[in-house]
Amino acid sequence: MDFSLWPAANRTWQEVLDGAEYAERTGWHGVWIADHFMQNGDDLSVPVNECLALIAGVAARTERVRVGSMVVGNTYRHPAVVANQAATIDQMSNGRFVLGIGAGWQVNEHEVYGIELPPVRERLARFEEACQVIKGLISQDRTTFDGTYYQLTGAPLEPKPANLPIMIGAAGEKVALGIVARYADEWNHWGGPELAAHKGKVFAEHCERLGRDPQSVRRSAQTMLEVVVPGDTEAAERKERLESRGGHVIMGSAQEVLDTVAQYPAAGIDEVLVPDSMLGAGNRRFDALERLREEVFAKI
Repeated sequence: MDFSLWPAANRTWQEVLDGAEYAERTGWHGVWIADHFMQNGDDLSVPVNECLALIAGVAARTERVRVGSMVVGNTYRHPAVVANQAATIDQMSNGRFVLGIGAGWQVNEHEVYGIELPPVRERLARFEEACQVIKGLISQDRTTFDGTYYQLTGAPLEPKPANLPIMIGAAGEKVALGIVARYADEWNHWGGPELAAHKGKVFAEHCERLGRDPQSVRRSAQTMLEVVVPGDTEAAERKERLESRGGHVIMGSAQEVLDTVAQYPAAGIDEVLVPDSMLGAGNRRFDALERLREEVFAKI
């Protein structure tokens, strides 16, 4: 199983780059950046850097790690624009870029910027068309598409990406996982091993209906991960705060974290993403990441 770093986009560019260079230097598999413009809450004063600009910078400053978007919200950009951006980043990374895409969800971003956030059914229908548009543009000389929401006429995309996997972030079992089964090279969702095993069974049913081998889709999951050091009196409070916001957290001694993380492969997960947003700044962040790398990841 692979382990990748997810630097928080509210860090400064230098902090994001430091994280990416650390991941490159110490053997992490990839670096992923979330696509949001603001915090999901009432405090809109927290700075948040734009996803694709950060990824382009990371791609240009690294040589080995995969770089990917976690995930580009379809409501924010026309899919033809996304395909062009992705093709350029793919060049900058020498084929290391993974285009992660999703239907879009964060309400406050749409409200304050005046971006339409359609009802879920329409949002998913738009997203399915967007998947077709993007895959057409990266694979065909010219793309013509006459959908309900998007229309293209003889549209080019040059230069083509050398190798651009499409990763879809989705968890909805009735519709969204069906879109994953049709269009994704990779699939991502939040949660622990138990949830991953359940989602995998539902996904396999969609694949069976479509005649696709579910093993052909690479799977990743993310959760808040932290090895708690002796004397950390605030750990329980930190975990409770994260869980109260709906986050999935695996926190405890190195052995406790290892026992849980080691269950991911049997649940079908190929890659675990580690958000660093809860790990603090400066040396504290890197000390926490090193504990995970040395005391957990190296033993799986």
